[in-house]
Amino acid sequence: MDFLDNISWGLIAPIVIIQLLLVVIALIDLSKISQTNGPKWVWALVIIFINILGPIVYFIIGRKQS
Repeated sequence: MDFLDNISWGLIAPIVIIQLLLVVIALIDLSKISQTNGPKWVWALVIIFINILGPIVYFIIGRKQS
């Protein structure tokens, strides 16, 4: 557990908070939107399992523009 003492949590905390906000906002948007480019379950997996880039890719490519 000594390696945890050497981590600068002040630098990592904002990245983790941004990641969590992106995931939550993207999942809420995915649940409310009626149509997406591709199956919704695939976008849910992309949002959840691809850190930071998954929600961004969803907002750029996944949302169907009407």
